[in-house]
Amino acid sequence: MAFDLSQIIKAYDVRGTVPDQLSPQVARAIGQAFARAVVLPDADAAPGVVVGHDMRDSGPELVEAFAAGLTAEGVDVTRIGLCSTDGLYHASGVLGLPGAMFTASHNPAAYNGIKLCRAGARPVGQATGLADVREVAQAILDDADARPAEAGQVPSAGAGTVTDRDTLADYAAFLRGLVDLSGLRPLKVVVDAGNGMGGHTVPAVLGEAAGLPALPLEIVPLYFELDGTFPNHEANPLEPANLVDLQTAVVANEADLGLAFDGDADRCFVVDERGVPVSPSAVTALVGLREVEKEKAAGRTPTVIYNLITSRAVPDLLSAAGAETLRTRVGHSFIKAEMAGRDAVFGGEHSAHYYFRDFFFADTGMLAAMHVLAALGGQPHPLSALAEMYEPYVASGEINSTVPDAAEATQRVLDAYLAAYPGVVVDRLDGVTVSHWDDQPQWWFNLRASNTEPLLRLNVEATDEDIMVKVRDDVLSLVRAEADDAGGAA
Repeated sequence: MAFDLSQIIKAYDVRGTVPDQLSPQVARAIGQAFARAVVLPDADAAPGVVVGHDMRDSGPELVEAFAAGLTAEGVDVTRIGLCSTDGLYHASGVLGLPGAMFTASHNPAAYNGIKLCRAGARPVGQATGLADVREVAQAILDDADARPAEAGQVPSAGAGTVTDRDTLADYAAFLRGLVDLSGLRPLKVVVDAGNGMGGHTVPAVLGEAAGLPALPLEIVPLYFELDGTFPNHEANPLEPANLVDLQTAVVANEADLGLAFDGDADRCFVVDERGVPVSPSAVTALVGLREVEKEKAAGRTPTVIYNLITSRAVPDLLSAAGAETLRTRVGHSFIKAEMAGRDAVFGGEHSAHYYFRDFFFADTGMLAAMHVLAALGGQPHPLSALAEMYEPYVASGEINSTVPDAAEATQRVLDAYLAAYPGVVVDRLDGVTVSHWDDQPQWWFNLRASNTEPLLRLNVEATDEDIMVKVRDDVLSLVRAEADDAGGAA
């Protein structure tokens, strides 16, 4: 059977449907390729890889095949079984090993995937080894197709070993050591795990399942049963529909806040005591200020990274607190590279990925959630009042438009706004950002084309609702003009 790995190995990870795109044969080839292209060239001593998987039914079989590919190349494998993605990063960081996490995050049940990292949870993306992995794995699969009698036979440096290790308790203790929650006022917290890995990690970190002392938290669980078919709702809290159950439960239980994790539990979303979502930008500012103060107390100048569609409140508040802030492109590989290169203490994205120097410069939704709990429980006010401090502006959220030509639509918008506002600032760090922030009324917007779909993504922010709505609607009418004309003609 011929496989085209360009369809599943993208900029940041591997992701495809099982078994037609991602089969055990493909997983084994990727394991061999990871060994040859990344692990063995990096190894100073006996090479090894730590491997984990989420709750999807296809995970164990794919892990077994991937491990067989590694061991055929003489690489030892440490399997940690069920874990969140940040649990895998923790193991990679603590053990000093490259890692592979089998997950498709929030994608439907038919999907699975692999997130790869070097030792210390350093990312493997298209420009940092993933393209090489794809090329080598494709050659292995093509060779197996050409010589079916020898399928699976590869050059071996000697058989590697496979050992099993449970790292959940170590992961929980590690996080507890970063944020002290023992002295909080009592909080009632509704947690929606979406049948994903939050159901595995929350009882260990915030409860007593890993043998840690009880915290002043009453956890109200929603969908903690691990089920990769996602029977209740998609494990993607970025979609408002998937937050409805959490919002309802927070109000019904008179809880102090709600937390929602995605499928592999590396992202965390927050709702306040009214069931109103707290924007990831506000969480970035809240957590960032806590990390800035800790860094300043240690006598260091803090650096914080944020992506270009995060609220302007983030650099405003963090700069005022004495931090150096750096704006970067959207995407975890860009933020992680800047985090490590600048020794940044913290980084945040609009998509609710939060990155910590104390966590190997990697992203962890659980640690961000713990900071929110610490901030809320360390003062007497409700979360809605606390969050107001970090949300002074009005944002549209990300709006997608299907367009036949993203570049042409973007240029149409740009031409119109340059004509109407000659003084706007335009930059092309990621897509096009048009900013009128230095004049009244204050607003900015960003248009970015999707890398994988015929979509143009719009984000708008302004100082009040009316301005935001006007800019949003004006830009959308320009973006969709050609598509609407085509639809009318049809």
